Amino acid sequence: MKKVLALLCLTTLLFAFRADKPKKIIFFGDSITQAGVSPTGYITKLGTLLDKNKYELVGKGIGGNKVYDLYLRLEDDVLAQKPDVVVIWVGVNDVWHKASSGTGTDPDKFVKFYQALIDKMKAQNIKVVLTTPSTIGERYDNTNQQDGDLNKYSMFIRELAAKNNLPLIDLRKAFMDYSQKNNPKNEEKGILTTDRVHLNDTGNQFVAEQMAKVLQQF
Repeated sequence: MKKVLALLCLTTLLFAFRADKPKKIIFFGDSITQAGVSPTGYITKLGTLLDKNKYELVGKGIGGNKVYDLYLRLEDDVLAQKPDVVVIWVGVNDVWHKASSGTGTDPDKFVKFYQALIDKMKAQNIKVVLTTPSTIGERYDNTNQQDGDLNKYSMFIRELAAKNNLPLIDLRKAFMDYSQKNNPKNEEKGILTTDRVHLNDTGNQFVAEQMAKVLQQF
């Protein structure tokens, strides 16, 4: 009887420990996420919006990364870290690099690599959150050079979220809506970004708020 009680006590303690352990959330992406861990970055700001006792936030962003770069470093930077949740934010370079260096990602390959990321993480019981690429130019009337492709790749991600029954942080829509309301001169930068792509302080705060709406459910 004493052994049974001791075992029950140990089991209760283990469950209590698991309940109290913060959920590890990895943010997996490119230079926007790499900058997210800076003192004014969106991941840092997100840490002030979420309960610090409940969440451990980890940035795994590398400048210039496209979807297949994430796939190549998935094992070391994500799976080996044993996260509870992973937020994938990729797509800007897959589109942008088509024009800047001719090394973007074709639509079919983008979808296949993205689905492969999802499959590998779900196989490890990791909860996956998808994020649409935000902006390459802040004009709200679809006159930025890459708007067509950016809208198309954002739609791919929305479809992947629906197909896999995954939460979606639709930054593309959020940024367009924000620009329509807060960019009366239709400027291409300086509203939420410093250079049409990377976030300024307002942009970091805005992204943190959009992500908090979804992540606080975990």
